[in-house]
Amino acid sequence: MKKNFVIILFISAFTFAVTSCKDKAKEATTTAAEAVEEVVNAEAYTVNKDASTIAWKGFKPTGTHTGTIAIENGVLDVSNGNIVGGTFLIDMNSIVVTDIPAEDEKNAKLTGHLKSPDFFDAEKYPSAGFTITGLEEVEGKMMLSGNLSLKDAKNNVTFPVSVTNENGVVTLTSETFTIDRSKWNVQYGSKSFFDNLGDKFINDDIELKVSVSAAKS
Repeated sequence: MKKNFVIILFISAFTFAVTSCKDKAKEATTTAAEAVEEVVNAEAYTVNKDASTIAWKGFKPTGTHTGTIAIENGVLDVSNGNIVGGTFLIDMNSIVVTDIPAEDEKNAKLTGHLKSPDFFDAEKYPSAGFTITGLEEVEGKMMLSGNLSLKDAKNNVTFPVSVTNENGVVTLTSETFTIDRSKWNVQYGSKSFFDNLGDKFINDDIELKVSVSAAKS
């Protein structure tokens, strides 16, 4: 009986792990940061921070956590109705956890830990940044590329997006994608940096969905 219980427990854990992996979105193509070309003859669209956000999801063996991060400010450069450049800042002190009730002390504990030097060190690095380096159609999908600056590292990431331009408002919405936090030196609980973590590790993948709305300045 005990042996059967152990087998069932193992199968359940294995099934959870496989399901979690399948549920994850595709990782964004990540390369070295690219040079940013100067944009000329483009209109500046100011990002509406109240209508823009980043949703995130983190993974660990025992489950997931979800939340949001606010976009602090930014500008999209638009020419002939198309996005040709732009940049926006991400407020790392605005991290919110949504899977734990706000009044639960575990919410504040996790939020504080994410802002601490263990993770994003929001006191030292209060803002992250994203600067667009390209937007092109690839096999029927619009692919956005940009330099993501997070903590003390910068890499170029490419992921699929949709873009609308209606009544003087440009909206850029990404598909859900993941980034590997270890490439930005976010080390806590990462198997990329530490051995012998057992089941105490936290996956390197962070799932993101970006939505940016901007209007003519």
